[in-house]
Amino acid sequence: MKYEFKTTKTLNPKEKPNPDTLEFGTTFTDHMFIMNYTEDKGWHDGRIVPYAPITLDPAAAVLHYAQEMFEGLKAYKSREGKVLLFRPDKNAQRTTRTNDRICIPAIDEELFVEAIKAVVRVDADWIPAKEGTSLYIRPFIFASEPFLGVRPAKEYLFMVILSPVGPYYKGGLSPTKIFVEDEYVRAAFGGTGYSKIGGNYAAGLKSQEKAHKKGFAQVLWLDGIERKYVEEIGTSNAFFAIGDEVITAPLEGTILPGITRDSVIHLLRDWGIKVSERKLTIEDVYKANEEGRLSEVFATGTAAVISPVGELCWKDEKIVINENKIGTLSQKLYDVLSGIQLGKVEDKFGWTVEVELQ
Repeated sequence: MKYEFKTTKTLNPKEKPNPDTLEFGTTFTDHMFIMNYTEDKGWHDGRIVPYAPITLDPAAAVLHYAQEMFEGLKAYKSREGKVLLFRPDKNAQRTTRTNDRICIPAIDEELFVEAIKAVVRVDADWIPAKEGTSLYIRPFIFASEPFLGVRPAKEYLFMVILSPVGPYYKGGLSPTKIFVEDEYVRAAFGGTGYSKIGGNYAAGLKSQEKAHKKGFAQVLWLDGIERKYVEEIGTSNAFFAIGDEVITAPLEGTILPGITRDSVIHLLRDWGIKVSERKLTIEDVYKANEEGRLSEVFATGTAAVISPVGELCWKDEKIVINENKIGTLSQKLYDVLSGIQLGKVEDKFGWTVEVELQ
């Protein structure tokens, strides 16, 4: 192997959680991956150690200047007992783009994937087998150098932690209610909207809080300049089925280039369905609904895979989509994507990567 990592096994393994009551992101496995970066050595000392708190200097740059990034993907267990990752190379490529944007040193993409495989291999028995569950994988990098001053740090930590999870939304595939945000802005041209960084999510908390108080599950963001073009839904990419066309926002630097988004576009085009990556106004969405041409709205992302939208609320005007039922397209996309991820559906695109167990 090109990359080998020292492994220190825990002496106090935890009790595995009940797969019937798993929540999202609250339980963590026995081990984690950690690797250092310094200017003189580059990325070095990759190792797997027992999951535990880390020691951080109070002056660590990440705490003061938010120089950090993260990724998210999942490991699945097939009926044959194989451990499968879904397109981890795309997470590695997105990490490269994010790191470049926020001045974190590049990390070899093969190293990134091998680190994930290594820690998943150690904690493979944590992957739940119940339908709708998986092992969520959170790689992240942050500036650990202790200093006060606005410049790129010279020291970093790359870590990977694992969490057995149930559905992201408690309702599973039940359609969600979405609030259209036209007051706050998530991203603008020239900003960091396409990067996977915590600051993007922190900027959305106020709007999400507002939406929750109004009884909505998530927020549909509009563009940051004219506040009229639909962009993302919370932490996911947004798709609108209007007439014989499925429309999603273009990758122009303000939205995250989602891996599930890319997979959905591939599937739809493979099925002969017209997909357009173009600007779409919220007014046109409402007009299409009024004319009976809006058949489905759904969000895509690693956490929920496909999340159908049953209701939109913009300027206090609510519209119900597809009688608040999951659409046939959303259901098919979920069935095929989750089927590929679990090894139950033919993977003709070569998206799954097996983690060979020792």
